[in-house]
Amino acid sequence: MTTVSLNRRVAPLVAALVADAEALRLGVGEDASGAVLIDGGIAVPGGLEAGRRIAEICLGGLGRVSLAAAGADAAWPWQVTVHTSQPVLACLGSQYAGWSLKAAEKESKFFALGSGPGRSLAGKEALFAELGYRDRAESAVLVLEVDRPPPTSLLRQVAEDCGVAPARLTVIMTPTRSLAGCVQIAARSLEVALHKAHYLKFPLAQIADGLGAAALPPPAPDFVAAMGRTNDAILYGGAVQLFVDGPEDAAAALAEALPSSASRDYGRPFAEIFAGCKGDFYQIDPLLFSPGLVQVTARASGRSFCRGRLDPALLARSFALA
Repeated sequence: MTTVSLNRRVAPLVAALVADAEALRLGVGEDASGAVLIDGGIAVPGGLEAGRRIAEICLGGLGRVSLAAAGADAAWPWQVTVHTSQPVLACLGSQYAGWSLKAAEKESKFFALGSGPGRSLAGKEALFAELGYRDRAESAVLVLEVDRPPPTSLLRQVAEDCGVAPARLTVIMTPTRSLAGCVQIAARSLEVALHKAHYLKFPLAQIADGLGAAALPPPAPDFVAAMGRTNDAILYGGAVQLFVDGPEDAAAALAEALPSSASRDYGRPFAEIFAGCKGDFYQIDPLLFSPGLVQVTARASGRSFCRGRLDPALLARSFALA
């Protein structure tokens, strides 16, 4: 697919994050294994700028993330925008939380889904065979949406799977309920769209470029409420533009199927949907996970197809706007 090394690209971004840790209100420590742990909101405040920079690391250094006013007609006044000229590699090869990490010790009950460029070193997911990509680098970086550090045994195993020494592994932790977590999750609007396009079996090689935006959700004090808001930020407040190659009718079909409104579960705050499934994430319709508004442009003809919608009222309800 490419000779770009995601982990080498993010190495200077991680070094800069560590150097600016105090200014960004981040915590930096070292596990007994030697792995570097960056706390984005567990025992420290973290913040929006920290989340923005972590999101760019999560994209493998191939994307740009910004915070901006959304405009008078937007679903929410503040938004997180993302752009990458290599959307498939940046979003699916790096940003997607696809590596299932579980501690061997039953008593620890630690589980997380790893995202970030370290995934492409381990190559544990079948997705990398489809992408035709494996990274080779001397250091590895993972981002975890967790509220406590991973156990030492798991960090050693992750380093081994990535083919690096534990001291060359960096794990960045951004709890869902933190400000940094809100930003780095909302920065996944484009990734969510690409993941659904892959689920719909649209040829990934035909996705040439893309950009996305999502509402910047306010944090919530507990995990379920915070998870609901970060999902709603994309489902009801997210918009994506894809530029695709191939037949025009394929672009039109993708636009028709891609928005979150194509799902039977569309129309309620995500926390309510989650509760209705009794906390079983896998009972939720997979077609729900996509931005609310989608525009697909067929590069061959220049025609664009816009489908879906934003829902300001539902966002206000989810975000507890008084």
